[in-house]
Amino acid sequence: MKPRTIAGIALLGLGSAAWILLPGVLASGSGADLLARAGPWGPLLFISGYILCTVAGLPGSVLTAIGGAVFGAGAGALWSLLGATLGAVASFIVSRHLFSDWIRRRAGRMPARVIAGVEASGWRFVAMARLIPLVPFNALNYALGLTRIRLAPYAIVTFVCMAPGALACALLGQGGIEALRGDAGFVRSLSLGLAILGVAFLLPGILRRWRRLEEIPKVPARRLESSGA
Repeated sequence: MKPRTIAGIALLGLGSAAWILLPGVLASGSGADLLARAGPWGPLLFISGYILCTVAGLPGSVLTAIGGAVFGAGAGALWSLLGATLGAVASFIVSRHLFSDWIRRRAGRMPARVIAGVEASGWRFVAMARLIPLVPFNALNYALGLTRIRLAPYAIVTFVCMAPGALACALLGQGGIEALRGDAGFVRSLSLGLAILGVAFLLPGILRRWRRLEEIPKVPARRLESSGA
């Protein structure tokens, strides 16, 4: 049996297990209890589960909120970022080296738009896509594997530019558990999380406007003086 076939069967099995088992675990709350009781192994279990969910295409925002509730906003955001980045790297490698033709055929027009964006802007396109996830995160990981961007810039930009969203979701998770416990600090956690999300959504527009202002040619001072301004 070819290595690519073995890898495909393994990924299919892992993905099926993730889609079948993880939603029930998350809904029942037993996953959070398991992480809380795991002690020093909790972060490793969480990161491993996050990688699996990312490769399988499950949404990560719920996991990040659980991380914030179990580990606190700071640690939860960090573990979520590590899991999401490693999962994104795994998806990228799978797409580039194993199933590029299959993904290109199945994904429709979206990879072509992503390829064009990377060709035009390079890592800046990845940064913008991570800050404002107009394309679903998991689908984007596989689509970016079809581009010519190198792995190191892809991983670094993914980690850095997802940090605001990860911190915001972890704060919301921490605020939720604080509210359930009757802790008055939940208002601060929820407000800060929502504020970070708002800034993250507004930042690309602010940067685009700033770049346009930079492109406006500056009128020399002598010209202004001669015009009587």
